[in-house]
Amino acid sequence: MQINIFQSSQTLHQAVADEIIETVKSKSDSVLGLSTGSSPVETYKLLVKDHKENATDYRRIVTFNLDEYVGLEGDHPQSYRYFMNTHLFNQLNIPLAQTHVPLGVGDLEQNCKAYESQILVAGGVDLQLLGLGTNGHIGFNEPGTPFSSSTHVAPLLKETIEANSRFFGAREEVPTQALTMGIKTIMEARKIILLAYGSHKAAAIRDMVNGPVSDALPGSVLQNHGDVTLFLDEEAASLLQ
Repeated sequence: MQINIFQSSQTLHQAVADEIIETVKSKSDSVLGLSTGSSPVETYKLLVKDHKENATDYRRIVTFNLDEYVGLEGDHPQSYRYFMNTHLFNQLNIPLAQTHVPLGVGDLEQNCKAYESQILVAGGVDLQLLGLGTNGHIGFNEPGTPFSSSTHVAPLLKETIEANSRFFGAREEVPTQALTMGIKTIMEARKIILLAYGSHKAAAIRDMVNGPVSDALPGSVLQNHGDVTLFLDEEAASLLQ
C-alpha cells in the first residue's frame, strides 16, 4: 500500500485527477470505477477543466459507479446518477450509454446481477476511485459486510444516514438502503486509489492501514490488494506512524 500525503486540498485533488487523466491517456478504452459523495467533487472539477483545456478524450472510456440509493430514480436531485451527470459526465465527451450507475428501482436483485455482468463484459475495472467512511466503509459496504460480497442491496447504518442527511431536506428523507458494489467486486479492480481528507477521517485511515484486516472495518481489506495508493491530506494522515 502506497501512501501519498499532501499539504493542501488543492494539491491532493490535482494528484488524484492527474492519476485518472494519465490512465485515460495511456489506455483510451479504460474502465473507470468512480465514487460519489463530497470527497471527489473537486477532483471531478479538475477532470472537467483538463478536458476543456487539453481535450483529453473520453469517447471510449467506460465507467461504473460504486453505488446508488434504493428508491431514487436517476433524475432525482439526490440520486448518484444525477450527481455524476451533473458533476462529470455531462461535461465530458463520454457517451452516457458507456456510464453505469446501479439502478436503485425495480427488481433490485436482478439489478445487482446485471451490474456484475456489465462489469464482466467490460473486462473489469482498470482504476477504482474510493472514499472512506468514518466507520471504515467503502462503497456502502458497512462494517460486518463479508469480504466475499458482490453487488448487493445494503442497509445503511445510523451514522451513515446521519452523515448523508446534509444532502437532503431532512433526515427522514435519506434512503435507508443502497445498491453497492460488493467488497469482492471492488477488490477485483486492477488498481485502486483512495481519497480522504480532514481530521474526521484520521482514525479510520489509521485503523485501515495499521489495524487488523477485519470486516469490522471494511476498508482494511485493501491491505490485501496488490496495487493500492492512498491520497491523503495531513489531517487525514495525522494518526499514521
